[in-house]
Amino acid sequence: MDREQQTSNRTFRVIMRLMILLAALAGVFCASFLVTLTIKTDRPMEVIKYMFATDEERQKILLTRLEEQERLERQKRAELEEQDRQSKTEEPEDDHEQEEPTVEEPTEEDQRYSGAGWADKLERLKSIKSAVADRIKDREHYVPLEEIPRSLKQAIVAVEDSRFYSHRGFDPEGIARATVVNVEAGQIEEGASTITQQLVKNLFLTQEQSFTRKIEEILLAINLERNFSKDEILEIYLNTIYFGSNFYGVYEAAEGYFGKEPRDLTLAESAMLAGLPQAPSLYSPYVDFLAAKNRQLIVINAMVKANVLTHREAERARNDLIILVGEDENEFEERSYD
Repeated sequence: MDREQQTSNRTFRVIMRLMILLAALAGVFCASFLVTLTIKTDRPMEVIKYMFATDEERQKILLTRLEEQERLERQKRAELEEQDRQSKTEEPEDDHEQEEPTVEEPTEEDQRYSGAGWADKLERLKSIKSAVADRIKDREHYVPLEEIPRSLKQAIVAVEDSRFYSHRGFDPEGIARATVVNVEAGQIEEGASTITQQLVKNLFLTQEQSFTRKIEEILLAINLERNFSKDEILEIYLNTIYFGSNFYGVYEAAEGYFGKEPRDLTLAESAMLAGLPQAPSLYSPYVDFLAAKNRQLIVINAMVKANVLTHREAERARNDLIILVGEDENEFEERSYD
């Protein structure tokens, strides 16, 4: 009996230690998550509430936030107009001609965003299909999804948004995972935007970093998911994303880098292209081939982790020769990586 009692006590102590360890890990995760939220946003509790809300509750939260922002902007505009009226009634202190301040010209992208009022933005939410069609109607060489190699589609999903086919445009689980990774690394190493969020940002928004713009991005992404299938979203994404070196869309990238149509891309070439959207100006093989190759290896590893590539296929892709089209139309540059 004593031996059985000792065994039982030992088992109990092991179980208790495991429970304490799990509780400690959960505490560290929650603390890291809350610290990151506090740093990244001035409304951490609103973000937490949003993460655990239903789809209908999320729509209400986002619309409420947009209406509040619209009210604040109207109030700010009214104050500026009042200040302008007051300044016009005041006489200048001297007769010297005042020099007009230099105003930096807004970029085309900023004009596109700032030119859209709140009424336009709400209308865009209601008519998302026509808004998307208007953005892509002038795209040259638009490539249907069935003409894009499966390897490229799998590579993009594996490295950019591994839960693409399971979330609804906004991925709280992905945000939590990225938060933990970034807090542990002490820097931004993993993004939390889904492919759908990236698409609406590319089509409709600027690169401005603000809580309001993020809310609009999420709201557009959720609405996009409700009106388009996953394959349609992926198709539009691949035809509009920037691949570096002034190549927009998969057709321009395949022709520009490899001198071939997208359907003829090899697995190694697909993996290299899939690695570019994260930082196209840095990873372009024309800018830094070694950086592009290292990024390609990360994509291949992500495909193995996602179980869309065997270890043997991955090894062949790592060693496959990459041939880039040179600046001269008839000049080719061979690159290999050992």
